[in-house]
Amino acid sequence: MRFAIFVFRKHLFFLILLALLFLSLPIGAAISQAAEKKKQAGQAPMRFIIVRSLLCMEDCPEWISAEGRITTDTPGQLRKILKKIGDRKLPVVFQSEGGEVDAAYAMGRIIRKAGLETAVGGTRLKDCPADDTRCAAAIEKDGSSVGVTYSDGAYCFSACPLAFAGGTSRVSSQWAFIGVHQITTVYKRERVSYRIEYKIVNGKKTEISRKEVGRKSAGQSSSTKLGKKAAAALTGYLKEMGVSADLIGLMMSTPPDRITIVPPADALRMGLNTDMLAYNEWPGMPLCVAGAATDAACHGHSAVEAAGAPATADTSEKQPTTLPMDFLLMYHGNCQEECTQWISAEGDITPDTPARLAAILKTLGERKLPLVLQSNGGDMDAAFAMGRVIRAAGLETSIGRTRLPNCPTLDPRCKASMAKSGPTEGEVSAGGAYCLSTCTLVLMSGTPRIVGYSDIGLVRPTTAEDRKFFAYFDEMGVNAESFETMMLATSIERKNIPRSQALELGIVNGIIPYGDEPGDRLCGPDAKESLRCPRKAEAEIAPVAAASN
Repeated sequence: MRFAIFVFRKHLFFLILLALLFLSLPIGAAISQAAEKKKQAGQAPMRFIIVRSLLCMEDCPEWISAEGRITTDTPGQLRKILKKIGDRKLPVVFQSEGGEVDAAYAMGRIIRKAGLETAVGGTRLKDCPADDTRCAAAIEKDGSSVGVTYSDGAYCFSACPLAFAGGTSRVSSQWAFIGVHQITTVYKRERVSYRIEYKIVNGKKTEISRKEVGRKSAGQSSSTKLGKKAAAALTGYLKEMGVSADLIGLMMSTPPDRITIVPPADALRMGLNTDMLAYNEWPGMPLCVAGAATDAACHGHSAVEAAGAPATADTSEKQPTTLPMDFLLMYHGNCQEECTQWISAEGDITPDTPARLAAILKTLGERKLPLVLQSNGGDMDAAFAMGRVIRAAGLETSIGRTRLPNCPTLDPRCKASMAKSGPTEGEVSAGGAYCLSTCTLVLMSGTPRIVGYSDIGLVRPTTAEDRKFFAYFDEMGVNAESFETMMLATSIERKNIPRSQALELGIVNGIIPYGDEPGDRLCGPDAKESLRCPRKAEAEIAPVAAASN
């Protein structure tokens, strides 16, 4: 090490040394962040938009749509949007593949301090195309817009669940995804050059000043092992937010290039979710307050109504009022070419429903079309009878919403679009569909019985109904003992059942393949032979082993 020395004789015992010294010092700057999937590199930084619901005329609910990658700048952007809305407590609706952990911590604390609710959901702004659901043209100069939220396929991955955990109420639906994986700590190394001045007194060197004169990158390394400081930060944050430390085990067991989806039941058990959205609730709805009107635009109606109520098997009175179940013979596509057909069954199950089902099956003769259900449930004995009719006919069952063309959103199977004779044109989808209470008794009769991202619900029978209830389970090949054990673990009237648990119990025995919809796979009798409609084609079902919650 060389340095220049200038000696000035000012005192007999003192020498002043002015040294020009350049040192190269490695600095390990540890930056804690969630490992992101490769496609995240192209995801835009998170942007916040204040959105007003499109589905109302006055007193419209509003929410903060938060979509994109979480960066170091995101907490600051969140503070700006909260300052803009003042005292209004709008829910924050997340859709994000993740980002930086420290920024997610900061966001969660900002949200908790402001007393805001969070949800997992995507936002679709008015008049935006399908491939750009938050298009710039739909956003006003003040940053607000009009639109709707959706759950089907929405996601909150990587570091996003940490920000989501900040909500005073935290909700998602069974057809949205919360996913976690390991936290990766990235160590960045730099070479820093300094100009340092020393003085020497009685032969001893003492530093006078230090000034940085250069900085150069020296590479980086990463590790998925949580250091003591990072582990303490994560544990402390989850405790602060009321989330179980069990989430850490799930995170650390998943490599950074993969995502583990947190099952709804586990999300509730760990406190990551405080509730699940029902089939008729959407992300961005505020939590219902005590005494909320049944038609109020808020989530958690059933929890408010059911408080302290005795468990009962028929909860159809607790559900939104609908019409008795009707059956429509449906088709989708050009029936001279690749038309598919199914039977749509929607509405409440009443004592005369089995007879009407038998009548429509009689008109079909030997044709075995899939039966697609959407129902709040209803009469238990009628559900048993329907199930036996379906099992005897060897029909496939699934859950799905059927929509007819030119029908309004609030009346998706309007009479004006129903065919006067023959099949009716329409479309079917699993997302947002539901089969609750005794409807699930009908669902479990199918051969096969399959499900997509739909809501399955079943309840504990009364003591008087036990014998015939579980006898029906045995008849349909469903594990009655496991179901009873599951139901004893909850005091909720209507039990929402995750798909993985429905598979395990035998309520369903397959998952609808990706890209397919319930019932929309069997071709009509007049369809020409093609790749989609081979002769004597049978519906394909994803193997149970491939199913995930």
